[in-house]
Amino acid sequence: MTEAVAATVESKGRPFGWQSILAKPEYYLSPAFLVLLLVVWEGSTYAFDIPDYILPPPSKIGVSLFFGIKSGLFIHHFLVTAFQALSGFTVAAFLGIGVGALVAQFWIVEKTVYPYALQTLPKIAIAPLIIIWAGYGIQSKVVIAALVSFFPVLVNTIVGLKTCDQGKLDLMRALRATRWETFRMVKLPNALPFVFAGLNIALIFSILGSIVGEFVGSKAGLGNLILEANFQFNIAQVFAILVILGVFGVSLNLIIQAFQRRLVFWSRSADLHTI
Repeated sequence: MTEAVAATVESKGRPFGWQSILAKPEYYLSPAFLVLLLVVWEGSTYAFDIPDYILPPPSKIGVSLFFGIKSGLFIHHFLVTAFQALSGFTVAAFLGIGVGALVAQFWIVEKTVYPYALQTLPKIAIAPLIIIWAGYGIQSKVVIAALVSFFPVLVNTIVGLKTCDQGKLDLMRALRATRWETFRMVKLPNALPFVFAGLNIALIFSILGSIVGEFVGSKAGLGNLILEANFQFNIAQVFAILVILGVFGVSLNLIIQAFQRRLVFWSRSADLHTI
């Protein structure tokens, strides 16, 4: 009885319903701004008589998005792009973390490999060469996506492993821990926030790499569909595809953040570690 009364008193002291929503502006400010932006956009296109091939109104973009999904056109091309991007991201994640661990653990690897991790050469510039070497199929897009997203994971992994607290390393040395034990118990947990920051960046880069590869040469994918719509001056379809890509990127980012909260539960500021 006493617990029920206490719970009732505690619940009365808390804001509920609209009060709880108004108490957190992030719940309504972003949606309100988006609605305002769409209304101004819609009204401006009609008020200034802007042609659809320059800037279509959101209503026509929505119609294009609806029929593109309903017909299965967008879904087919999206699955191609998603497979290429996620495959490239997976390869980049495994290679980036593995090579980053080797670079941070062994000085000879650092001296020979790390200088090439400075990204002095823009990877997008060699996309045409990769298309020639790997062909116009999915393989070339996976290679481009992996190449573009590899370096953020590599650099963040190296930084995370090399910025470990010296006191913890001295303690492990005093306990006569092996190199593997020190890596597993101290360096790797310290590097995880940095690794996830690199993975967040790599996800977006993998989508970018896949789209660029499709721009250079492909027969399917959202990038190929953007080029076709652009040649036909179907700008509403281009914007509809951009909406799909935006939702895809946000969804992947939320998934990575969910894994990060589960695995790096001790570091609430993990999202701030971005290189």
